[in-house]
Amino acid sequence: MTNDKIAALQDLINVVAKLRSPDGGCPWDLVQTPETLIPYVTEEAYEVVDAIRSGDKNAIADELGDLLLQVVLQAQIASESNDFSLTEVAQGIIQKLIRRHPHVFGNVTVENVEQVRQNWEEIKAVEKGESPIAAEKLTNKLLRYARTLPPLTAGMKISRKAAAVGFEWDDVEGVWEKFNEELAEFQQAIACESPARQQEELGDLLFVIINLARWYDLDPDAALQGTNQRFIQRLSQVETLAGRPLTDYSLEELENLWQRAKAQLDRSDDLP
Repeated sequence: MTNDKIAALQDLINVVAKLRSPDGGCPWDLVQTPETLIPYVTEEAYEVVDAIRSGDKNAIADELGDLLLQVVLQAQIASESNDFSLTEVAQGIIQKLIRRHPHVFGNVTVENVEQVRQNWEEIKAVEKGESPIAAEKLTNKLLRYARTLPPLTAGMKISRKAAAVGFEWDDVEGVWEKFNEELAEFQQAIACESPARQQEELGDLLFVIINLARWYDLDPDAALQGTNQRFIQRLSQVETLAGRPLTDYSLEELENLWQRAKAQLDRSDDLP
């Protein structure tokens, strides 16, 4: 690492330490804990993904900086309790990368990417003290997805892995039948069952929708992201068309504005 990179990273560490200092630090930073910062870690990770998708190099650098701040801040808080430091974080990932890439840092030979993946999984299992059989156990993998991935992403991976070992419908019509069944159960729960039961049935319905997406080779996460963006775009057009605050309009008037906004946006999409 060049001197300027080391200096920049050390400057960041010093700034974060100052923010956390009881002597003149920031009141907001001082009350943060690893748990209170969880939403920011998630948010910054998603903003990095959004910047990468946009292709804006300046935005990518900016968002990576925000994510790096979360790493340094977590390490700073941990170091104050003598749990671990940023040094241990860096050393840990260095050692892990070297261990899991014996074909690069050792004398192991691999023929393709699949062999790299297999070696990675075997080494990871040893690190966690798992037997090869336990490491290959499907439920262990699915539990890991459920714990660590966003729910839509986890649902798709769980669905694919289960289908690969035979937990699959004979055809897509079976999935549609399951959808109708779960929809009816959700409606029943909404009508006369507890909130906990309603939540359960909503989850079942969403999981079937994820399975439908898998059958049609669609990405539910990208689909919902697109819907969110279209909704915001149309609402922005409604605000442009409205001559006063939206709260001053009746539902019928808002619906008329919505349809006008949608039509205008649709026409603009059709322009060459």
